[in-house]
Amino acid sequence: MKPIIRYWALLAALATPAAHAVEYQTVLPRQSAIGFEFRQMGVPVAGGFKRFTTQMRFDPAKPEAASARIEIDLASIDAGSVEADDESAGKLWFNRSAYPKAVFTSSQIRALGNNRYELRGTLTLKGKSRVMIVPVTYSPGKNVATFDGVFILKRLEFGIGEGMWSDVATVANEVQVKFRIAASGK
Repeated sequence: MKPIIRYWALLAALATPAAHAVEYQTVLPRQSAIGFEFRQMGVPVAGGFKRFTTQMRFDPAKPEAASARIEIDLASIDAGSVEADDESAGKLWFNRSAYPKAVFTSSQIRALGNNRYELRGTLTLKGKSRVMIVPVTYSPGKNVATFDGVFILKRLEFGIGEGMWSDVATVANEVQVKFRIAASGK
């Protein structure tokens, strides 16, 4: 490369602002959702939670420094019917008077490539805490990014559906949990 071309290339590089990754911290609740699906007597039943709060920090340039905390208001359940919603409040299910929230707190994130990550953390539900590994896909956007994940929760590990409801032929032990967290960056 000729000296004059090198000089202009160096000037152009110095004048161009450095590209910085966006750190996502502001969660957009109206664009976010937490849902679930389980089988009752072999029939799929879908539902979700209407109220939850999320605190998060995610910089795609430094995923190992990411953190997330999600608190779900269990009284905001929509299990498909008023009867099911009311039943979920009792001691055999969520025991919401004693345990009104489910809380997930991350402890580690690992990049898997292609905007896929593995989020490790602790889920506390009905007074029991379990380490969960949750796959998450990050989809960057112009102003908003989404974080989508699906994992299987084994309800009996948390004492969800005790007594007569512990029969997995009536209500399956596996509950598929799906979520989408939308966030903007700064």
